[in-house]
Amino acid sequence: MTSTSTTSGGAPAAARRRRPRPSWNRISFMLVFLILPLAIFVIFVVSPFVQALYYSMTDWTGFSPNMNFVGFANFVKLFQDTTFLKALRNNALLALVVPFVTIVLALAIAIVVTVGGPSRGTIRGIRGAGFYRVISFFPYCVPAIVIGLIWAQVYDPAAGLLNGFLTGIGLSGFENFAWLGEVATAMPASMWVIIWSFIGFYTVLFVAAIKGVPAELLEAARIDGAGRFRTAISITIPMIRDNVQTAYIYLGIAALDAFVYMQALNSGGGPNNSTLTMSQELFTVAFRKGQFGYATAMGVVLAAVTLLFAALVFTVNRLTGGGDDSRRATRTTPAPAAPSAAAGGPIPGARV
Repeated sequence: MTSTSTTSGGAPAAARRRRPRPSWNRISFMLVFLILPLAIFVIFVVSPFVQALYYSMTDWTGFSPNMNFVGFANFVKLFQDTTFLKALRNNALLALVVPFVTIVLALAIAIVVTVGGPSRGTIRGIRGAGFYRVISFFPYCVPAIVIGLIWAQVYDPAAGLLNGFLTGIGLSGFENFAWLGEVATAMPASMWVIIWSFIGFYTVLFVAAIKGVPAELLEAARIDGAGRFRTAISITIPMIRDNVQTAYIYLGIAALDAFVYMQALNSGGGPNNSTLTMSQELFTVAFRKGQFGYATAMGVVLAAVTLLFAALVFTVNRLTGGGDDSRRATRTTPAPAAPSAAAGGPIPGARV
């Protein structure tokens, strides 16, 4: 005797598992919000990457339809090219220094204007915090090429504002000093221009993130006797850790490129190629030497280095307790007796 499996209401299990026929609304939704964006992504993002990978294995000149497949010969040549290797080292130095210094300065300014006010009463920033936020954000509103050209004039040996100020206060050793013409100072001077241009944006980003930290935590730290510095290190920065990670990645990507700034400050790569970047060398090889296949190989290496940098930042953040751990700590924090409706989690990082 056979029996039919039924549900609690008596309907057969097979009927319960039967899926409804897709309606036109469901199909149109998938077409517009899934298939169409995926097709655009494949056509305009994935396809150019695949095409660039193919071009990097050819001897294409860029101005002729003829190209011969050479395999990995361009990549072998790259890592024997001392000029490219110097540019690679310069990019690595930029990726190490620029994000770190920018984030430290931006965090310091953001903490001062949000929680650096009086030690009594409610937690608030210094007086005139809004004015400082506007002033710090101003450099980000100026195009990168304009910033580079302005600072190139500031660094001018004969008529530059920097040398004029230093000699005016009695430092005669800086008279006609070539900041961008000396190996020892060309790269630090160029780094400062990039850092100066990004501090304002990331200050505003961190201010928004800090304002999302529950005020009860800061008040509790103050009651326990924690000073401003201890509160910033132990509470504020860990609570906005995801924002810091996002900022570090985007700053690293900007530093690995840095074409506009370096081209405006030192279009020739600086003394002894001390400020030459991979993007500058790529531009020179492609448009001045007519070696597009070789230049595309440089672009592929630059893309790989960028992906490696992002993966390294994610890995370090995970190994040092970031990611889910910080969110789990937020969820397990005891709720106050009268929670504020304005208290929320950290604001996600914004892309440049």
